[in-house]
Amino acid sequence: MSTTADPFHSDNPIYKNRLLRHRIGISLSIFAMAFGIGFLFWILAVLLINGLGAIDIEIFTRTTPAPGSEGGGLLNPIVGSLLMVGTATLISTPIGIFAGVYLAEYGHESKFAQITRFVTDIMLSAPSIVIGLFVYAVIVANVKHFSGWAGSVAIALIAIPVVVRTTDNMLQLVPASLREAAFALGAPRWKVATFIRLRAVKAGVVTGILLAVARISGETAPLLFTALSNQFFSSDMNRPMANLPVVIFQFAMSPYENWKSLAWGGALLITVSVLGLNILSRSLIRQNKTT
Repeated sequence: MSTTADPFHSDNPIYKNRLLRHRIGISLSIFAMAFGIGFLFWILAVLLINGLGAIDIEIFTRTTPAPGSEGGGLLNPIVGSLLMVGTATLISTPIGIFAGVYLAEYGHESKFAQITRFVTDIMLSAPSIVIGLFVYAVIVANVKHFSGWAGSVAIALIAIPVVVRTTDNMLQLVPASLREAAFALGAPRWKVATFIRLRAVKAGVVTGILLAVARISGETAPLLFTALSNQFFSSDMNRPMANLPVVIFQFAMSPYENWKSLAWGGALLITVSVLGLNILSRSLIRQNKTT
C-alpha cells in the first residue's frame, strides 16, 4: 500500500523550498519598509531639530527681513499662502464636486464624460511646473505682471483633478439599491445625484478637498511663475504676493543665517499643516466607514 507524502510536512523538500522563499520575501519586505520609514523619521527629526528653534512669536508677527538685517519673521508669506490656498480651494471645490458628480452619473453614457475622466487623469500626473508655465503664458504674460490671482488659478488647477477623482470614486461606492429606491419614489436624477448619493458620501468628498488642500499647500514651481514673491506685507491679490514655499526656496539658498533659520521654521509650519490635514482626512474616512 503506497502512501502519499504530506505536502506540508517539514521534511518535504518542496515545502522547505517554498518556506525559504517565503521567509526571504517577508524579510526583504520588512527591510524595505524599515528603510523607507527610517529615512522618513530622519527627515522629520532634522526638520524638528532645525525648525523648532526658529518658531517663536516673531515668526507670526514680523515680515521677512531685508538682506543683511537681523530678526524678521514670516507674516507676509503666511498671509499670502493662506489667501492663495483659500482662493484656490474656493475655485476648485465647486468645480471638482460638480465634475465628479457628472462623471459618476454620466461617465458610462457620455463620450464627453469619458474624455473628461481621461483629461483629469492626465492632470493628476502632470508636473506642477508645466501648469505654472501654462498659467504664466495665459494670465501673467497678458496682464504684464505677477499676482496672487494667477498663483491661485495655478494651484487651483492642481487641486481640481484631486477633488474630481475623489468625488467620482466616493459616489461609485454608493449602493445601487439606494439609487433604485430613490428612482422608485419618483425622484429626478439630479436630486438623486445631489441629495442622496452626494449626501451619503459627504465625509469622503470633504476628505478629497482636504487632500487637495494638502497637495497645493507646498507647491513651489507654479507660484514662481505666477505669484512670484513680495518682501513686503501685501493682501492685494492683484500684486506679486509672498508665499511660504517660494520664501523657503529663496531663504534656504541664501548666505544669511537668520534667513536659513526662517526657512527651517517655514518648512516646519507647512509640514505640520499638511500632517494635520492628512490626519483630519483619515479620521473623516474612518468615521465614514463606521457610519
